[in-house]
Amino acid sequence: MVFRKYSRVAFFLGIAVSLLTIASVAPRHVFAQDEDNPKAEQHGRKYKSPPETSHIEVTVLKGFNKKPIDGAHVIFHPVKDGVDEGNLEVKTHQDGKVSIDVIPTGSSVRIQVLADGFATYAEDYIVKEANRSIVIPMIRPREQISTYVDNQGKAAQMSPGVQEPIRPKKAAAVTPSSSSGSKPKL
Repeated sequence: MVFRKYSRVAFFLGIAVSLLTIASVAPRHVFAQDEDNPKAEQHGRKYKSPPETSHIEVTVLKGFNKKPIDGAHVIFHPVKDGVDEGNLEVKTHQDGKVSIDVIPTGSSVRIQVLADGFATYAEDYIVKEANRSIVIPMIRPREQISTYVDNQGKAAQMSPGVQEPIRPKKAAAVTPSSSSGSKPKL
């Protein structure tokens, strides 16, 4: 019995000594990544930090009285290397403002504004600074220019709003009337 007790102790002592020997002989990076050792192997993904973004604040105002427009749709279309990166739509608050922080600094962005009762606005901007404030005065719809021509060859005049082209009316089809005065069958 005593022999078994000492044999277990000797066994565990032997394992501990062998682990200490391996730890002292093996390179440090086998057990953990060593940031101080440039020769140590690095495993895992390389972290790529996101690009710096600009804070863009857009204020949408009525052009005739400079009051804010609540509920206007402001659509951001960022462009990177000539490729459209999608869009982001935000509605204005009661103060007529929206702000975003996702457009990369130095990129181009098209801002489009849609508001009830106003003409659509669209303009391209290059965002070079960390903070950018843009004020957009909206105007009422104006008379549209038309390429349609009426029956007399004159340019069609269109009033503000969505218009349909002037189309010539078809002549009404004449049906022969019967002289017998009979009623048509139903």
